Amino acid sequence: MNISSEHFLVLSGFLFLIGAAGVMLRRNILVVMMSIELMLNAGNLALVTFSRIQGNAHGQALAFMVVAIAAAEVAVGLAIVVSIFRSRKTTDIDELDAMKN
Repeated sequence: MNISSEHFLVLSGFLFLIGAAGVMLRRNILVVMMSIELMLNAGNLALVTFSRIQGNAHGQALAFMVVAIAAAEVAVGLAIVVSIFRSRKTTDIDELDAMKN
C-alpha cells in the first residue's frame, strides 16, 4: 500500500481540528495545553510532509526547532499551572479569570 503526501496532510488537518476543538470546548487548563501541543504536532507533520514533497530537509529542521520550543513552553506552562493550582486549588479556566489571589 502506498501512502501519499495527501494522506499525511489530511491527517495533519484532522489532528489540528481535534486540537482546536479541545482548546475551544474544554475548561481544564491541562487539557487545553495538551490540545495546543496536538495542534503544534499537526503543524510539524505538515512541515515534514511539505519537506518531503520538496525533497529537502528545511521543513524537518524547522519541525525539530518547533519541538524544542514546545518542550520549553510545556515546562514553563506546567510550572505556571502548578503555581496556580497551589494558590487556588483549581485548574478550571472559568475560575481563573484574573491573575490575582
